[in-house]
Formats: sequence, C-alpha cells, structure tokens
Amino acid sequence: MDKNAEKVWSNCLKIIKDIVEWQHYKTWFEPITPVSLKANVLVIQVPSQFFFEYLEEHYVNLLAKTLKRELGKEARLEYRIMVDSGNSRSKPVTMDVSGQGFKSFSNNEMDFPLVINNPVKNPFVIPGLKKMQIDPQLNPIYTFDSFIEGDCNRVARRAGKTVAEKPGANSFNPLVIYGSTGLGKTHLAQAIGNEVKRIHPNKVVLYVSSEKFINQFMDHSRNNAINDFIHFYQLIDVLILDDVQFFAKAEKSQDAFFAIFNHLHQSQKQLVLTSDKSPKDLEGVQERLLSRFRWGLSADLQVPDYETRIEILEKKMKNDGLEMPKEVVKYIAYNINNNVRELEGALISLLAQSSLNRKEIDLDLAKKVLRNFVKSSSKEITIDTIQKMVCEYFDVPYEKLLQKTRKREIVQARQITMYLAKAFTKNSLKTIGDHFGGRDHTTVIHSCQTVKDLMDTDGIFRENVLELQQKVQLAAM
Repeated sequence: MDKNAEKVWSNCLKIIKDIVEWQHYKTWFEPITPVSLKANVLVIQVPSQFFFEYLEEHYVNLLAKTLKRELGKEARLEYRIMVDSGNSRSKPVTMDVSGQGFKSFSNNEMDFPLVINNPVKNPFVIPGLKKMQIDPQLNPIYTFDSFIEGDCNRVARRAGKTVAEKPGANSFNPLVIYGSTGLGKTHLAQAIGNEVKRIHPNKVVLYVSSEKFINQFMDHSRNNAINDFIHFYQLIDVLILDDVQFFAKAEKSQDAFFAIFNHLHQSQKQLVLTSDKSPKDLEGVQERLLSRFRWGLSADLQVPDYETRIEILEKKMKNDGLEMPKEVVKYIAYNINNNVRELEGALISLLAQSSLNRKEIDLDLAKKVLRNFVKSSSKEITIDTIQKMVCEYFDVPYEKLLQKTRKREIVQARQITMYLAKAFTKNSLKTIGDHFGGRDHTTVIHSCQTVKDLMDTDGIFRENVLELQQKVQLAAM
C-alpha cells in the first residue's frame, strides 16, 4: 500500500466522518482501501461495481471537495473495483474506473464485459440496487411440475400458471393464495416466480416473507432510509410476499407496503401474496390494504383428498428414485390427511428408519414408524364410515342409500355397504338394517349373499368390492 495514498485518504476520512452519518460512514467508507497516489490522482479500491456506482451517485461531491482540499484543484479520483473472477484459485480481477466516468479494464489474462452482473445475496440491506443485480431469493426445487394438481388446489394452481405466463397483464393482480399450514402456499408462490424467470428471464422477480420485509423496514427506519427501502421494492416486476398475516398490527410496515403496492399495481407489475386466511378474515391489517387484496383473485388451498395424497407420495418417490409397496403408500395416504408437509415428513421418516435399520419397507415397519404421525394405530370402523366410503367410491348421494329404489347402481352400492358393514363391524344384522332406513335383518342377509354370488360371476364387480375392502382395512389400521 502506498504510504502517501494512505495518509491522504486518512485525512479525507477525518473530514468525511464529521459530515456523514455514522452508519453510512461504516457502510460506505470504511471498506475503501487507498491503493496509490501519483501526482494529483488518488486510486482507491472498492469491493464491487455497485459500491462504485453508489459512491458516484450519492457522495461524488463530498469526495471531490475533500480530495481537492488535500491535493489541490487538479485532484482526481480513480477507483479500482474488485470483481469476482468466478474461480477461487485465481487472483481477483480488477476494474480501473475514472471518477469522470471513463473506464479502462485491465487484467493479464482476459477482457471482461462492461456490464458486471454481480448478484447481491441480500437485496434489502443496501438501497438503490440496479435491477440486474437483484437476487430473486427463489428455491429452484419449487416448480409447477412438482406441485400436484387436484380438486383441492386446481383453481389456485391454474391461476398461478396464468400469472406466470403474463405477469401484470391479467385480472389476477394481486393473486392471493391462502390456506392452512403445510398445504403448499410457499411452494406454489415460488413456483410462479421460477416460471416467470423461465419464461421472462428479463423480468425482475423477488420472493420475501412478510417477517423479513418488516425486519428490513425497521432497519431502514432506524437509518432514516425508508424512501430508499420503498424505492427498492418499486423496482420489482413480480413481487411475491409470503405470509401477509404477519403484517397484523405492524402499522408502519403496512404504510410502506401500501405505497409499494399502489406503485406496482399502477405500473402493471404483478403481486402474489400468501396468507393462512382469506383476506376478509385477516385481523390487524389496514382496511385500505385489505380492499386492494380483493382487487384480484383470492384462491384457497384445501386439504388434498386421498387420490391426490397418493399422487403426491408417488411423485415424491419418483423424484427421489425410491420404491415401496403399494399398500404402504396407501397406508400413509389414508392416515396422514392433515397437510402435505406431514405427508412428506412421514415418508422421509419411514425411509430414514428403513435405511438406518437396514429393513425392507413393509406395512409393519410403516405402522411402527408412523406412530408419531398417526393419531390412532387402530381405528374402530363404523357403519357410517363405510357408507361414506362406498358413496364416495361410486359417486352416489348418501341419502339415496336409504331410499327405496330399484336403480341397479343404488341397489348394488347399498348391498356392498351392508356386506362390508357385516364384515368389518361388530354390529348386529338388525342394527345394520336400521342404518339403511329401518330395513330388517333378512334384507341384510340377502344383500350379503348377493354380493358373494356376484363376486364369483362378475369380475368387475369383484374388483370393486376388493378395492373397497382394502380401503376399509387401511382405514382401520
């Protein structure tokens, strides 16, 4: 290091320290290193391209006045910018830049482009970032391909695809995705972001949790930099804000987001929000914000049904290159029915135990491992439960089972239900008959015998009954 350069820069810092706020001084001036002093030209080294641009934009007059005080009217400042070469074994690449804006690049081995695209890992700490430098904060594993569609999420998923294809140019702005914990809100929201980046690589996408948004707002507020904070968010083309319910009672953060929302919406930028409740049920959030949340589409995620749960497990197994018996998959899908996160957690626990204990995955191991997930390892099956299963299986209204009708599909559904009720419950024939509109025990006996006969002569009928038997058995585990 040039001793003369170090002395001149030290004298400059003494003046700057008395003028600039302490936090700004720590952020923007302490990282600077004086490199050399030749005649009236001081060369200083800065950590990044962005750092140089920020100094030129915000502190160029202060630097010029301070340096001229030390070196005279002809004083000039040049920057040496450290640029990541992308190879940890190589020396850092330097980019020499004149304070007047004339740039000359030097490196012994290769030339570098004028535009340096250095992603900044945390896009909230330093305001004024250029668009190309914003890290979207997305997890690449969250895609539409890995988000299984079912009745429980069809509207939300398809709306998300529409938003990703034409962000800001659709009626789903904002798109509010809401539902209970573990149903895939974050997955779907980030899938939208990843799809936007795939289809529209020049769009600026940012995913952020509301908690992080609030914390960053508080940091900027303490540093009197709220305007910079708001300006940063107004650069975004697709803003994904997760868990907006945490905005409750954070009044000042809500004020900032209100300004950001208005700017983005008016500029036809896309907003995607997630919440554990519908906008109408959010408490502690300003009404003016809630009214804007209702401008677009609110789509809910519900608990996935049995078939969707099986598909989720099979997709997860395929992606991870795993195999397990069908009966185990069905057992997990039947018994883990709260949310997707528990479903995947149960699968991971089972695979871990199988690997650690060097045991093949079977139904016994599944029952043992999943005790912490399954509330009851042995459930008592009721006639009502079987009735609902059969009705769902054949898509027959429940009340039709109780009515006197000769429609073949209704009669067979009722007969199968009686047959299964006799096989899987301890109820008397009379009790079973009572559950079907007060029919007597002879009707139940006749129904059971009819089912047995049809199973011997009708292959499709037999498959239906066996599949229903398996469903009841799994439900009883």
